[in-house]
Amino acid sequence: MKLTSIVAIYFLFFAFAAFALLPFGVKTDEEAGTPKVPGQADSAPHHFDLKRHLLKAALVGALLFAIYYANWAFGWITLGDVEFYRA
Repeated sequence: MKLTSIVAIYFLFFAFAAFALLPFGVKTDEEAGTPKVPGQADSAPHHFDLKRHLLKAALVGALLFAIYYANWAFGWITLGDVEFYRA
């Protein structure tokens, strides 16, 4: 597998993990016990740490990519294994 393919596929896993991890570990102002700003949505996070979130996404993306790459290298699951419509 080429390096450009590795980077592109890892980025896809990273982006998926970044969006999938958004709702986890976030508290609203009500849960944190602080007053809301007028006009603020009820679901708005009290504090969002972007660096920590991206680090979590990078780690989860790396783990998912490692599983994907191991499957690609060793051929545990092939296209023939997931073919639902056989002629």
